[in-house]
Amino acid sequence: MDTTAPEENDSEKVPPMAPLSPLREPPTTKRGARTRAALVQAARKVFERDGYLDTRLVDIAKEARCATGSFYTYFANKEEVLAAVLLEAQEDMLHPGMGRVQGTDDPYAVLEASNRAYLEAYKRNAKLMGLLEQVAQVEPVFREFRSQRSDAFVRRNARGIADLQARGVADREIDPMMASHALSGMVSLMAYKAFVLGEGRAEDTPVDFEELVSTVTRLWANALRFPGHH
Repeated sequence: MDTTAPEENDSEKVPPMAPLSPLREPPTTKRGARTRAALVQAARKVFERDGYLDTRLVDIAKEARCATGSFYTYFANKEEVLAAVLLEAQEDMLHPGMGRVQGTDDPYAVLEASNRAYLEAYKRNAKLMGLLEQVAQVEPVFREFRSQRSDAFVRRNARGIADLQARGVADREIDPMMASHALSGMVSLMAYKAFVLGEGRAEDTPVDFEELVSTVTRLWANALRFPGHH
């Protein structure tokens, strides 16, 4: 994947959306900052329109209304500008996972809110999420970062499941990590199919968002055997 929320009460940092090492220092002048920002905005538009493989640097420069040579002042190649696009978008695309459920919280409500936040962010950034899937197949460095982020969310959800098991809310006989892999993957794949591929629609009718939230949340609760949900 991939919404944001403060990460207090959790010491594990979620990896960034893209590798930081290729990126150059940001420009120090206002004019340079404006040009770089225009290139990043243009790159996202062109990437989402043409796909990673078919995007040309000349098209990004044209969309940003600057000379192609100016592109190389700020970025060396497509990989660098894609990293900049992803890092700029990450605040809207990060998702904290279920996290810890406090003693007075309604576990089902917390789970539903977490799924809703994830699905809303995925829907807003569906084109970029589809692009990430494509890039992960052809660029090993992005594939590795995508895997690291996915693992971080799975571990966080596993801790949330373990907390619920300790409180007697979730089935204590299942392995928290394996359950997290299965359930987190289900929600991610459902989001990809609904918002990127457009699957699950009947007669060109968009997927009902509220029904999607309700369905994945109920499946989570049923799988974990929440009281009253199995």
